[in-house]
Amino acid sequence: MKFNTKVIHGGQHHDPSTGAVMPPVYQTSTFVQTSPGKPLADYEYSRASNPTRTALEDALASIENGTRGLAFSSGLAATDCVLRSFKAGDEIIAMDDLYGGTYRMFSRVYKDSGIKFHFVDMTNIEKLKSLINENTKLIWVETPTNPLMKLADIQEIAKITQEKKILLAVDNTFATPYLQKPLDLGADIVMHSATKYLGGHSDVIAGALIVKDAALGDQLHFQQFATGATLGPMDSFLVLRGIKTLALRVQRHCENGEKVVEYLSKHPKIKTVYYPGLKNHPFHEIAKKQMKAFGGMVSFDFKSGKKEDSISFLEKLKVFTLAESLGGVESLANHPALMTHASIPADKRAEVGITDDLVRLSVGIEDAEDLIADLEQALA
Repeated sequence: MKFNTKVIHGGQHHDPSTGAVMPPVYQTSTFVQTSPGKPLADYEYSRASNPTRTALEDALASIENGTRGLAFSSGLAATDCVLRSFKAGDEIIAMDDLYGGTYRMFSRVYKDSGIKFHFVDMTNIEKLKSLINENTKLIWVETPTNPLMKLADIQEIAKITQEKKILLAVDNTFATPYLQKPLDLGADIVMHSATKYLGGHSDVIAGALIVKDAALGDQLHFQQFATGATLGPMDSFLVLRGIKTLALRVQRHCENGEKVVEYLSKHPKIKTVYYPGLKNHPFHEIAKKQMKAFGGMVSFDFKSGKKEDSISFLEKLKVFTLAESLGGVESLANHPALMTHASIPADKRAEVGITDDLVRLSVGIEDAEDLIADLEQALA
């Protein structure tokens, strides 16, 4: 199947008991057994598995070309499940420009675990190589990054991890499987905040892991089952519904994103626009190599460099909504230093380039002319 067909039919089956085209919401905690230890079907207890969640997990595996998908109560729950695979003395190398919640988990929640974390600019492969030693067990990549749209070359990093027998995990939230296939490029694990583009309607919190190796999938499923951060049946249904329109939505996000970028790039008040589709973006060639198109996420800063200018702009917006999150059908605007990345210390933000006047836009699927008119009045 090609992608547009996969998002609708990949790994999916009509409900065997009723013929329902969409999987029913199996709102049940437990399942009948005909004799002790002999369930009527393949389900015993919904923390272990639930038919609605299974339908979503099969769809996730299909669209990412993996062997197994797992659905979690949030993207951070999915990330935490991966980290439970490691022990004191192990080392993990992560991108320096990370989603604030991921950085908070790595640097604070796991601070006393004995796991050592390194944060590095993975656009510099030599820097990455210099941190690898016999204790390195995982490389965690975000590409494009949140919020500076840096790109890591997944294929080049995968060559290193495969040679050293290190796991490579890629946060594919920004790109989505419509634009980028990390498993095909050599990654072992893909993570999504399914709250974002996979769900696509800002009405559900969810996370996902998809793996290439079946044994690794079994291990992660056990950790999920044993710790309990599973996705409920109604939320599973909502994400599965969202996936069915993923290709159409992301295509429109990309089209609108490019028009917004074209406008911002010419505006006299804007200093730098961060978008991998720009030919002057430092990693534009990597984006062309590993992405189908360039997405709907855009960041920019002001020539003045003043935080007050970004706040004034955000307060004036009328079509764009000032809110956290991204990837919904509606356009959202965000101030990373005060919102999504506030948990990262100010000196660390400055080190990676998250300035106090930086604005991040999640360009939605409205009419592009209305979005540009809104930006124009807010920048006036």
